[in-house]
Amino acid sequence: MTKSHALTVALCLFAFNVLPISAQNLTEDQTSNVISRLAQSAMHPWELGTRAQALLEHDVRQFSVFSLTIPPSSIPSNTTSAIAPVFSIATGVVKNRAESNVNITGPQPLVADSSAGDPASIGPAVLLANWTNLGDGVDYAGAALDQLNFLYDKVPHTSDGAISHRTDVLQLWSDFVYMVPPFLAYYGLLTNNQTLLTDAYTQISLYRKYLRDTTANNLWEHIVLGNGSEVANDPGHWSTGNAWAAAGMLRVLATIQASPFSSDMSSQRNDLANWVSEIHDAMYPHLNTTTNLFYNYADDMSTFLDAASTALLASTVYRLSLLRSVHTHLPTAEKCRKTLFSSNSSGLVHFSSDGWLTPVVNPDSFGNEGSDSPESEAFVVELQAAWTDWVNAGSQGANGALRLGPVNSFIILVAALFMSMLLV
Repeated sequence: MTKSHALTVALCLFAFNVLPISAQNLTEDQTSNVISRLAQSAMHPWELGTRAQALLEHDVRQFSVFSLTIPPSSIPSNTTSAIAPVFSIATGVVKNRAESNVNITGPQPLVADSSAGDPASIGPAVLLANWTNLGDGVDYAGAALDQLNFLYDKVPHTSDGAISHRTDVLQLWSDFVYMVPPFLAYYGLLTNNQTLLTDAYTQISLYRKYLRDTTANNLWEHIVLGNGSEVANDPGHWSTGNAWAAAGMLRVLATIQASPFSSDMSSQRNDLANWVSEIHDAMYPHLNTTTNLFYNYADDMSTFLDAASTALLASTVYRLSLLRSVHTHLPTAEKCRKTLFSSNSSGLVHFSSDGWLTPVVNPDSFGNEGSDSPESEAFVVELQAAWTDWVNAGSQGANGALRLGPVNSFIILVAALFMSMLLV
């Protein structure tokens, strides 16, 4: 090998494995297409709540909890159109609440549903509508309070206080962590109520107690404690459930950090960050490194590959990096993001021609592969928003691969050996 050839190989190895790689990204048109698919398809309570959150993160960041500030109490004129879909969700739900709940009064969910947790996911949008005083005569405050009281007064609880994800039976689902604790925390933020912020943390702590599987390196189980009368328990380590949990924890962490009680709750913030890392450390060893996708059940290779959980979990890696300067899994998240957003001569590899992420789990049947998934479209928007925020903040930790272990260390060593040949 000539010295010039050795130099070329060494520099290529170094550049490919060590230097930051230019980011692949969805275009504005592609992102808009995904947002349109989400708008046309989100119907169920959890889909509406997740859509509202995704839009806040992507389109009106100053009103997202990840801005780490209490939101403005009025809407700037240049933000009116961007935030309008979020308020449309809140207004439509609250106006239809009486019909949905058969005109009952007092504690009640925002939407009548067999899930106690899912309707609460719309709560932050309702609270924000009240906070900004839309002036449309809709009782957002009353609806939010009824939803809060419903969770505490009408929904089954475990003996130690964990709120059930179901209304008809005491049953805990990993999905709950994204649906309910962020609502409790946001209510606490906007009403200056530390008790609610603390209970948001406590609910996550309790769910972790019941769902974390220490025999599986801390992967979370999906559904526990039910009696099988409606939905059977699911002790499997559902990838989307683990991602739901990590994403919900980060929203609560950000909300506490934005509150006046942030310094008083430093131990809770530390716990939440550590618990997100715990899920990352449990999940990423199970990533299929050929496809850069998770299996529907993380540690079950007989299940199908799932882009939905891959997108949501990657978004939480960027959020954790931004909130806590934890960069451990950034190189892997970047591989996942680039894979999800990759394209060839036919277009985007992991999207249908009309903008649906694929392959994805069926959101109505979590053991089966599906298509046209509203929550998956929201996960794409959240991933795009988290990555954009990370880039705008300086892409901290982008060179984390330098610190990630033997594979990269070996590559760097090989490059160094090639370089040393030039000195002979």
